[in-house]
Amino acid sequence: MGDKTILVVGTYDTKAAELDYMLGRIEAMGGTALSMDISVLGDPETPADFSKHEVAAEGGHTIREAIDSGDENHAMQIMARGASALARRLHAEGRFDGVVILGGTMGTDAALDICQALPLGVPKYVVSTVSFSPLIAPQRLSADIQMILWAGGLYGLNAVCKSSLSQAAGAVLGAARAVEPPATARPVVGMTSLGSSCLSYMKLLKPALEARGFEVAIFHATGMGGMAYESIARAGGFACVMDLALPELGNLMAGSVVHAGEDRMLNAGAAGIPQIVAPGCLDLIDFAGWQEIPERYRDRPFHAHNRLIKSSGLNAGERRETAREMARRLRMSDAPVHVVLPAGGIEAWDRPGEPAHDPEALAAFCDEMRAQMTAPLCFTELECHINDQAFADAVLGIFDAWVADGTIRRG
Repeated sequence: MGDKTILVVGTYDTKAAELDYMLGRIEAMGGTALSMDISVLGDPETPADFSKHEVAAEGGHTIREAIDSGDENHAMQIMARGASALARRLHAEGRFDGVVILGGTMGTDAALDICQALPLGVPKYVVSTVSFSPLIAPQRLSADIQMILWAGGLYGLNAVCKSSLSQAAGAVLGAARAVEPPATARPVVGMTSLGSSCLSYMKLLKPALEARGFEVAIFHATGMGGMAYESIARAGGFACVMDLALPELGNLMAGSVVHAGEDRMLNAGAAGIPQIVAPGCLDLIDFAGWQEIPERYRDRPFHAHNRLIKSSGLNAGERRETAREMARRLRMSDAPVHVVLPAGGIEAWDRPGEPAHDPEALAAFCDEMRAQMTAPLCFTELECHINDQAFADAVLGIFDAWVADGTIRRG
């Protein structure tokens, strides 16, 4: 038996040669491989360790239902549900350590679901004809997914596609050997922020929280970071969250691609995790550096952070909308929520003389926050900037009170 076991997933009726090649490479490097067949119509020459019938059944369906649907999209979604459920169960049982999935658009669609079904820290590799393609919506990507383009391999095994397949086989086995899955003896505080040129409170909060015996995980709120934060919150992985940077919410409302999904700000509350929340950077709309700023935002304050990301400002009416939506989401929480409003500014570029300085719009936002953040939400307004020591001190004061009264548990 090899030291680590890799689950190899794909449509074994049409891609058996490619899948078996990866399986062979894994075993040649000292690993063990298990095969899972997610095909619908055909049968592989060599039975897979987990057949298409087992996959469909795990999702509450049969292959006959998939075939009789008469629609390949519906059929593959049946297989994706079953494969996701089966992979989740097998991993919980300790049956495999990492997964590699092969596919074109159909297989990739299923692969994204399978990867999202597995927890953070499980190596997830997708070999796809559409890797890194704009066809893949950011919210479909799991936090630690890895992808490689399946170049030249759409139909049949060849020397070109072996390069991609062999890299994926080695990468997933190496990752399974090297990974340290999230595990800590200390309770974890999940925090959202942006780079320290914009939001710097993390420099003050992290050492203070560590001195109190907590570990701090800080997530970059630029879409993928928010999705990782939400996935861990959904699983109850935090003792408390400090959700202090909310540009992903504003981006979602404005239709920007730089967002973290429709469930942003909902998972911690649903999991019963106490939340300290502030509207850091909720005055900006982030755009991908390669895209044109939409016409409606071109007369706004503008900041080009780098070639990957640039931002425009929200006007007064739009900021009021974000405050209302923020309150709506936080009211769904099953745990205490304390909102902190630094009325002196919510990111570095809104200070006087900076490109996002807009005192009228900030005043409108603060006015709406006062109106919306009512019971059962707790609300504290501060006459300081979000990057000031006074803001960090106020957040720590709320945190300490919750530790003292048992709202935040140490174990």
